[in-house]
Amino acid sequence: MATIAQNPLFGWRDVGELGDLERLRLVLEYLPDEPLMRTLEQARGRGRDEYPVRAMWNTLLAGIVFGHESVASLRRELLRNAQLRELCGLDPLAGVAAVAPGWVYTRFMRRLLESHEEVEAIFDRLVDALCEELPEFGRVIAVDGKAIGSHARGGRQTANYRWPPGRRRDADADWGVKSYRGERQDGSLWETVKRWFGYELHLMVDAAYELPLAFSVTRASAAEAPEAHRLLDAVSERHPEILSRCETFCADKGYDDGKLIRRLWDEHRIKPVVDIRNCRQDGEESRLVEGTENVVYTYRGEVCCVCPQTGTTHPMAYGGFEADRETLKYRCPARHYGYACAGAEECPIKQAVRIPLSEDRRVFTPLARSSYAWQRAYARRSAVERVNGRLDVSFGFERHFIRGQAKMRLRCTLALSVMLAMALGRIREQQASLIRSLVRSA
Repeated sequence: MATIAQNPLFGWRDVGELGDLERLRLVLEYLPDEPLMRTLEQARGRGRDEYPVRAMWNTLLAGIVFGHESVASLRRELLRNAQLRELCGLDPLAGVAAVAPGWVYTRFMRRLLESHEEVEAIFDRLVDALCEELPEFGRVIAVDGKAIGSHARGGRQTANYRWPPGRRRDADADWGVKSYRGERQDGSLWETVKRWFGYELHLMVDAAYELPLAFSVTRASAAEAPEAHRLLDAVSERHPEILSRCETFCADKGYDDGKLIRRLWDEHRIKPVVDIRNCRQDGEESRLVEGTENVVYTYRGEVCCVCPQTGTTHPMAYGGFEADRETLKYRCPARHYGYACAGAEECPIKQAVRIPLSEDRRVFTPLARSSYAWQRAYARRSAVERVNGRLDVSFGFERHFIRGQAKMRLRCTLALSVMLAMALGRIREQQASLIRSLVRSA
């Protein structure tokens, strides 16, 4: 907390509940920002201190907590709300004169950009604190990307077109495209294409508590799978205890990468639950399992046996994963389900077959794609989508005025740090039922 030594005229905590300001109090009290405050105060030195660093920082956090999309909106609220000014540490004797003008916030944001490492260290300290408070924190990880548009008009720079001069351009941003495909119940195919000009937030969250663990901000055109490797590197370096306790890693087909799947299991013993793309040639529905005569599998990991008598395929019963052998066990469906098979005597599969992961590392994973457990685990991937929704609705990312990758990363860092600080405050003040809430007060 950016502690401010002053004697307020009114003891708001003695008068009664803070109401909506209670959420800001949690953030101010549990945010580990003292190293950043000392860095900023040292940089200011003996310069003018009409607008103290700590008070400016607290008002900036208030803008994040209450979802103000601009500094102008935040200043209007500070000019109107005396209780908010006092909670942020502004001089109560100065009244509205204590609210800094817009150009002061511009300079303060510039100082924060120069101290971006200290700002990001706040996020890491909060993750470490939550690891101590929540033994299950990080057990199930979900990853996804979030499109964030730039507050600038996108254009294509060609031989006949150049970016217009002025401050409205955003040279860091570019165009991103995402395609979503599927099949309707009647068998027809559908496709939705989303295009945006700006950036992409790559977010790794805890699927149980729906809280962020790591993140990165890239141009919109950046691929998702390489960023997943960088996020793993960051967590392995800064929070190794999270990877040691993690059991499953959930992601959509944008992260379908053989190297990522192998790395998760081989290096960290984490079960990858990543949706798969169909990379097979047209018309290739199944492949024969090496070393067998009549066992085939699809690109989605569905294992079937072919009856030697009738030539029909039957889905085999999943028998579990054998970690010591790194094989998936599938049982004869006729024996397991108890029905008669015309080719039972001729079938080379008497009871079961073991398929090693090395058969196809993208298709065969420690948690079999054909199992109900895989489906239940993959459903937890939606946790990261809910976190993305809170960023839009509660923290104002649906409408913002940010240009530049550095500013966008700073805004994301502040928003995610506020989310973690509020959750940490809920836990330590015995309000764990509100750990995901960003708008409700106790």
